[in-house]
Amino acid sequence: MYIILVYDVGQKRVGKMLKLCRRYLTWIQNSVLEGELTEVQLKQLKSEAKNIMKEEDSLIIFSSKDERWLEKEVIGEERGSTSQVL
Repeated sequence: MYIILVYDVGQKRVGKMLKLCRRYLTWIQNSVLEGELTEVQLKQLKSEAKNIMKEEDSLIIFSSKDERWLEKEVIGEERGSTSQVL
């Protein structure tokens, strides 16, 4: 499934959360990542994220069965790209 993940965590935990999320997804902008995950990978990511998070933190996950159902427009420089060149 295709995932867009957005997080808002305390300053002391930002580095840990980014490092965790980058193991699973592609970093596209501050606190925003995207990519393909299996159900198992998503479950692992959520579990590990909960261990980092405190009560005031949040994690928002948008999911779609397939990336082609999403339209994406980037204005300005894209930080990371999920497209693959063959």
